[in-house]
Amino acid sequence: MITEWQSLLPEKKLEKKYFGILKEIVIDSKLCSHCAACAAVCPVDGISSGDQPIDFPNWTEKCVDCGACIKVCPRYDYKPLSGLGDYIEIFSGRSKRFVGQDGAMVSEITVSAIEMGLIEAAIFAGRSEDWSTKIVTIKSPEQLKNRKVTGTKYSYADVLIALKEAVLRYNSVGFVGTPCMISAVRKMQKTFKKFERVKLAIGLFCTENFYRHDLYDFLIEKKSVNLKNVVKTDIKKGKFIVTLKDGRKISFSVKELEEIVPSGCKVCQDFSAVESDVSVGSVGSEEGFSTVVVRSEAAKIVADYLKEKGYAEISQTSVDAIKKLCDYKVKIHPYPKKS
Repeated sequence: MITEWQSLLPEKKLEKKYFGILKEIVIDSKLCSHCAACAAVCPVDGISSGDQPIDFPNWTEKCVDCGACIKVCPRYDYKPLSGLGDYIEIFSGRSKRFVGQDGAMVSEITVSAIEMGLIEAAIFAGRSEDWSTKIVTIKSPEQLKNRKVTGTKYSYADVLIALKEAVLRYNSVGFVGTPCMISAVRKMQKTFKKFERVKLAIGLFCTENFYRHDLYDFLIEKKSVNLKNVVKTDIKKGKFIVTLKDGRKISFSVKELEEIVPSGCKVCQDFSAVESDVSVGSVGSEEGFSTVVVRSEAAKIVADYLKEKGYAEISQTSVDAIKKLCDYKVKIHPYPKKS
């Protein structure tokens, strides 16, 4: 393994290779968030992710016992994060340049950061016609006019694996991900110097994520909805809302999805991505707007830039509404897990 990817070995809690320890303490105990940070940094590319549980076939023979997987895992020595977290400012915004999930502020923030020269590129999770996730490297505004790139997919994507390739290619990178992915990025930055090239981490408000095949099968079997006919999915006010190509909307209680919520999501209490530079979601904003929680000075510079340029319509947001959802996630996802 090349020197720039080496780090000090963590203390072993069990008499096994490091992946074996990760497997027993995190994966087999159902704490794994499926962020895929371990797969991103594995020097032998032995860890598999995608639309399946994290695994390392034949790890007993192939694992080189480097400890990288444990050092970047946000669920090893897990202490749940929760609440609204520290922030500089909060506002609601609606982009005047892009169309997205709500106010398209993830797209607006990303492009503004590229225009300013803060980042050279950003890693997004796009999708195919059947809603399989695919990774897209954003370098120009035109790419974010594709609705298959913007919007929420509610299924796992190998974004962190793509992030590794990005930090090897670019000197400054932006990243968009769920709270567990943001926490993984922070560990990656502390462990491997190359990840210091992530200059802007945009966190998404999140209650749960899903394996794409589970969500696909649920919608087919329970709702007679084929994802190939879907243009948008959303979660609002306790409802999962599916918008079809013909304009129809199918809505049902999120509680109906309980049977397919992955175990790693059931212990996560971080709704607002407290470790991000800036968090974005719909909660707290009126219809068609995104809530933007600015946490770092870098994000503040971007927010000031897009406001100065008039790139977004700005209004007030309900901080109490965000706090309510933060508290709700702690309530429904207790940790340690109830027996």
